[in-house]
Amino acid sequence: MERVESSSSARLKRVRESISGVIKKPTGREKWGGRFDFLLSCIGYAVGLGTIWRFPYVCYRNGGGAFLIPYLIYMLLMGMPLVLMEMGYGQFSSLSPIAVWKISPLFQGVGYGMVIISAIVCVYYNVIIAWTLYYFVMSFTWTLPWSNCNNRWNSDRCFTRWKNVTGNGSGVDSSAAASSSAVATTQATRSTALANEQRYRSPSEEFWEYNVLGISDGIESLGTPHWHLAVSLLVAWIIIFLCLCKGVKTSGKVVYVTATLPYVLLICFLVRGATLEGAITGIKFYIIPDWSRLLTFQPWAESAQQLFYSMGTAWGALITMASYNKFNNNFYRDAVIVSLTDTFTAFLTGFVIFSTIGFMANETGLPVADVVTNGPGLVFVVLPEAIAHMPGATFWAIIFFIFIFFVGVDSQFGMFETVLSALFDQYPGLRRYKIIVTAVLSIVEFLLGLTCISAGGVYVFQIMDWYCSTFSLMVLSLMECIVISWIYGTERFYRDMTLMLGFRPCRWWGLCWRFISPLLIVFVLMVNIVQHTPVTYGSYTYPTWAIALGWLFAICSIIPIPIVIIIKLAEQKGPMKKRVSSQIRPAPDWGPADELQREEYSRMNHGVTEHPLLWWGRKSDVVLFTSYEEKQAEGSDEAKRVDVETVESVTTYDANHDARDHESRDREAYDVTKESTKEESEERLQGNQSNL
Repeated sequence: MERVESSSSARLKRVRESISGVIKKPTGREKWGGRFDFLLSCIGYAVGLGTIWRFPYVCYRNGGGAFLIPYLIYMLLMGMPLVLMEMGYGQFSSLSPIAVWKISPLFQGVGYGMVIISAIVCVYYNVIIAWTLYYFVMSFTWTLPWSNCNNRWNSDRCFTRWKNVTGNGSGVDSSAAASSSAVATTQATRSTALANEQRYRSPSEEFWEYNVLGISDGIESLGTPHWHLAVSLLVAWIIIFLCLCKGVKTSGKVVYVTATLPYVLLICFLVRGATLEGAITGIKFYIIPDWSRLLTFQPWAESAQQLFYSMGTAWGALITMASYNKFNNNFYRDAVIVSLTDTFTAFLTGFVIFSTIGFMANETGLPVADVVTNGPGLVFVVLPEAIAHMPGATFWAIIFFIFIFFVGVDSQFGMFETVLSALFDQYPGLRRYKIIVTAVLSIVEFLLGLTCISAGGVYVFQIMDWYCSTFSLMVLSLMECIVISWIYGTERFYRDMTLMLGFRPCRWWGLCWRFISPLLIVFVLMVNIVQHTPVTYGSYTYPTWAIALGWLFAICSIIPIPIVIIIKLAEQKGPMKKRVSSQIRPAPDWGPADELQREEYSRMNHGVTEHPLLWWGRKSDVVLFTSYEEKQAEGSDEAKRVDVETVESVTTYDANHDARDHESRDREAYDVTKESTKEESEERLQGNQSNL
């Protein structure tokens, strides 16, 4: 009897799960511990080193203040919609970039691409942090080592181009091997030296190339890792490990420092830079608009490119961080704040950099255009040289590299957590060994990073940075827009967001996801293809095999898309149309992680067609952008009609559900009665036979 009851109970449990659509997910997924953990993590991730060393340069090169017009337009048309979309479906599913593609399993290769690109970038991004740590340590001296030519690494080409000496320990010196003409401080000598750029180099350039990098003649001479950078890289990975080994509850507390302190330091630098002589010249160079540039193609192309890289979409980090949110978190508000903060920070950073460069131009007698640069050269050559000649140079150098360190670490948190969460979601059993897995992955990334800190390591670094995200980010973002808006369906995604937020977002985002953002992404991709040139480092030309290696980095995050499509279709049976249909629609276990929310989700989607490709063409999509709250605020008859229809729909659904429950209970009672009657009849028959 007990066995029968156990079997019936198990069968009843399976029936209930199949009816309600509740399919349990792996338990134990973490959530953010504090109210602002998610917001600060996203801000810290989005405001990366690219914002610091690329935006100001691109801005001044494309018309100064006029550049902000196309940049802000693209932010509203492409940047903010993509951030909102990734946060939305990441929070809804509570899944990492690979597992989240249960939304349309045929395109799970997009998730693999995101994780691959984040894993590759983690390798060389932490190398930048290692360089920063080394500069930070070398800043603890009265005379900054990149301020003069009296060091063991300086060559006879070393030349200090500053007119005046201000600051502690700065001077106009040269190596012992330099001729008397090279050590002269007259303007005539400076002009002669600067006219021969191949011969003379600044102390900061020589410190960067000869001491920090120990650079070789080319990638063919890779050499062994430099011990001072190996130690710095090891320390960088230990810091990342300690912050992430216990999950987002640890990193969520760390970002309260790493995401906020850079703004304090940025304000300090802004005030200090504004008081320097010549600062106003640099700031004017940065912000005075050249409206004629807006009539050319370049500002519109480069603003789209810069915004695409600056927002941090398609890396998987925004999806990952949103997946740790509570289901009802207001990600709509967070997406707007993150987008606006990233843009504001990029513009503010330009004031800091150009005020410093204006000071440098004033002191050296060079035009601002000849001083400014972008990329690592700005952070590790130009700005350190300017800081070295400020009053209190040591203090400002320490503050500057703390600022760069925190900005870099925040972005590294997001990318490395993306890789970890993808691994744990694919193999839930590994969660119990989280510390061990994090340590092993950190060691692997550290060993791969050793290739970037040898004598020829900077050439490897340049290849990875040049090709890794050149095309793949655009392809992945384009696939996101197509799948979410055209296959999964904009209307269904709006219902998902409504379930989380409690209100329906406006029509603008749907228009962007469907039409505007995909077109702009294609535009950026075409610009990148047309303007792409083979990788270079200064005047060095890479060999053919190195360029081929770069293209391998470029396509390794795109190849998973067709591979996964082929595998998914091959695993299915039947006609090709049926195979595609079964894999293009959401998986049976797609939906909120919480069981109560999943039941509500199933109820909302009751009666909805299960042909994803037809969702976009339904008549209801015509009014999908008008929220019920808007109509209710207007007091229109339409709001009352929607209210009545909603109540009637829910009432009808409940009534039908109750009717089915009564019918099911009656059928069960009838079956029990029938079985009891049959048993009694058999017992009476057996009794009569025994009497006979």
